[in-house]
Amino acid sequence: MIDLKVVTDVNESISAPLIKKNRILFLDSVRGIALLGILLMNINAQGQAYIFYDKLDLSQSITGANFWVWVAEMGFFEGTMRGIFSILFGAGSYLLIKRLEKQYPGLEPADIYYRRVLWLLFFGLVNAFLFLWPGDILYPYALCGLLIFPFRNLSPKILLFIAFLLIAFGTYRENRMLFDRKETIVKGKLVEGMEKKKQKLTEEQKGELAKYKGFKEKKSSTGYMNEAKMETQKVQGKNYAEIFEVYRDENMQIQSVFFYNSWWDILLFFFIGMALLKSGFMEGKMNTGIYLTVMILGIAAGLWFNYQMMIKQYQYKFDGVILTEKVPFVVYQLRRVMQTLGYLSMFILMYKVNIFRRIMDVFAPVGQMAFTNYLMQSIITSILFFGFGLFGTLQRYELYYVVALIWIFQIILSHIWLRYFYFGPFEWVWRSLTYLKKPAFLKKRQGLEGGISAAGG
Repeated sequence: MIDLKVVTDVNESISAPLIKKNRILFLDSVRGIALLGILLMNINAQGQAYIFYDKLDLSQSITGANFWVWVAEMGFFEGTMRGIFSILFGAGSYLLIKRLEKQYPGLEPADIYYRRVLWLLFFGLVNAFLFLWPGDILYPYALCGLLIFPFRNLSPKILLFIAFLLIAFGTYRENRMLFDRKETIVKGKLVEGMEKKKQKLTEEQKGELAKYKGFKEKKSSTGYMNEAKMETQKVQGKNYAEIFEVYRDENMQIQSVFFYNSWWDILLFFFIGMALLKSGFMEGKMNTGIYLTVMILGIAAGLWFNYQMMIKQYQYKFDGVILTEKVPFVVYQLRRVMQTLGYLSMFILMYKVNIFRRIMDVFAPVGQMAFTNYLMQSIITSILFFGFGLFGTLQRYELYYVVALIWIFQIILSHIWLRYFYFGPFEWVWRSLTYLKKPAFLKKRQGLEGGISAAGG
């Protein structure tokens, strides 16, 4: 990550590129916004059963505040803040590698970079297993980050082409899974009809019927509510050791099977981030019309695709069996990329306008301490929901009271902390382990009034 903040009062026109100082602060600002935005979605799996991440709890009201919160989440934020965060990780990793190559000879840049990534993997395991957050992104970021170094010298066009191939591959995989499920339903219903007519079934037909019944039992509205109830019962009122055992198995599943089926989701955004930085897009060097076009088309397309899916989900009460039958195809990856790039273009244009830049700069310290703040979110939510027994007790909209408090706390803390320290605490530990030496941590008294200047890693 780029841990460098330089405050400037230069007031560029919206058509001018960002100067170097503003570009670096822009990356921190957008990273901070994305980090806080990620919590909007994560809180739904931290404060209640994981399956409610994108579904409404049918035991609660699905109208009023709960409904509108869900609409805002799934319409505007699902996958997009994480997408921006991933783009910035790819861009930040590339900047770090280039800086290392200028400072160190031979294989030293690779040693430092890979040591950094492997320690990130370790912290991901800590976040998932010890801080009790199965939705951790550090572990998969580290695994995909291993591929950034070998691709660092590719041109923006080749990087974008690889990203396009990954989007196509992901879309194919999603739709292949969809049509496999459709086939399960069709065959299962056919055999179910034969069974009702007392017809003798072959072993293959019995297997198809069992597969269909298992799918229906797990993915129907009743099925996912039963799954949520079981998870809540396993966690509610339990001590740390008992909750650890529950999430241990879930973490192992997510970090193996789930990652195997979704690695391209992260990697494509890493490559997009590298390409956008190399091409000058992220520095605001492109024609204003390009940013406006990407912004309007990307956001409009994303909202339209989301709306089409959301009305079906709500109409059929999130019943996965009915949705599988009704949804013609899946465009999740394409939608997510378009909407994410639309938001990123919007932020670039906003940052060129003085009033918006000042507002966005409020989030720069949060972005500088993104590593600490991300881990801190897991620690805080685990204490609140597991330690104080709030897990599964709040309405969906009430979870956002918690989000608001965490936002306020992290924004204020980040500003105060960076007045006295060069790095967030976890950033300092990570950097020390990466470079095998301790960097300066506490700022000298006379340096407190002169702004913040901390080289990142």
